[in-house]
Amino acid sequence: MAFSVRHLWLRSLWLKLHLCLALSVGLLFVLQGITGSLSVYRDEIDQLLNPQLAVEPVAGGYLSLDKILVAVRATEPERHGVWTLELPRKPDQSLTAWFEKPRETVDAFYAPLMLAINPYTGEVLDKRFWGQTATTWLLDLHSHLLLEAKGRQYLAILAVLMLFSVVSGLILWWPGWRQLPWHFRVRLSAPLSVMFTDLHRLLGLIAAPGLLLLACSGLHLAYPVLLETLTGSAGMGHGDEGPTVRSTAVPGDRPVSLTEAVLIARGPFSQSELRRISTPLGDTGTYKINFRQRHEVNQHHPVTTVWIDRWSGQIRDVRNPNKFSAGQRFSVWLWPLHTGEAFGELGRAIWFVTGLLPLILYVSGIWVYLAKRARRVKTA
Repeated sequence: MAFSVRHLWLRSLWLKLHLCLALSVGLLFVLQGITGSLSVYRDEIDQLLNPQLAVEPVAGGYLSLDKILVAVRATEPERHGVWTLELPRKPDQSLTAWFEKPRETVDAFYAPLMLAINPYTGEVLDKRFWGQTATTWLLDLHSHLLLEAKGRQYLAILAVLMLFSVVSGLILWWPGWRQLPWHFRVRLSAPLSVMFTDLHRLLGLIAAPGLLLLACSGLHLAYPVLLETLTGSAGMGHGDEGPTVRSTAVPGDRPVSLTEAVLIARGPFSQSELRRISTPLGDTGTYKINFRQRHEVNQHHPVTTVWIDRWSGQIRDVRNPNKFSAGQRFSVWLWPLHTGEAFGELGRAIWFVTGLLPLILYVSGIWVYLAKRARRVKTA
């Protein structure tokens, strides 16, 4: 009897915690889920909303990177600084030229200029700023609630609360071994409150592994210092620029071209896919060339990088994920794990559906709560 009373008392505490989280931050869980689901397919949505970004493949292939850079600088002659050319991942996509700190948005938390370039002709298709398009605005809402650096801190707290919500839900779901088979059903012919209770339990159980994984990875992305300290992987977080590498050769009349720099950088990674190249800043700047090796799970932001001296063409530094420590590899996995791209198209689809489940769980949970409350009022 004492065990039963204690069990009910503990269950009551978990129920209050679960209910309190739902009523206080449940809508934020829903918001994060929906914006995360849409962000999984942000490239596809962006091209759907902006058909001018699509290009017609040409048999001759892309223009040389040097000619594309000339077109970019001719379009934006007043912008002096680093340009990053991000190559398209599909033949019908445009190339993106990034300028990190344009004067128009210099005070913003993150709002680089994005030029969409036809890689076959060098034509500038569109000029946009991050945060001023539908998909980038959604991603900002998801990643920092449009609250800049403070928003990331709030999201780290929200991720911890999500973990408590999922764990408390699992504890409340557990019926004991004898009743276990009956907790995998949804009684469609029962009253709505009973049907929604069954639905809430079952979907909560199905969603739990994914939500726990998303909450844990989201916590690290919002507050990377914690995991980097534990794993000794400082500087490996998503968006980290890597070390500052400088050119040491004496400046000459002719710097190494983009094409030459890429050719040299390919030496250690001849079978890799070129993803990005950043131009040098000043006489001591280096070319920063980013590749994706076949084994890298990160599709959008692979970490294989080579720095090339802009004057001598020497390789100044290399970042090779094959030589990472276990902690560094774990940190690099976090972003593609959170976006689903680590598991290919199937993983993205699963994550898209998982992001929508908090909405169903919230609606069904609130319905059950209100129905039980109404019954208590009637019997009082």
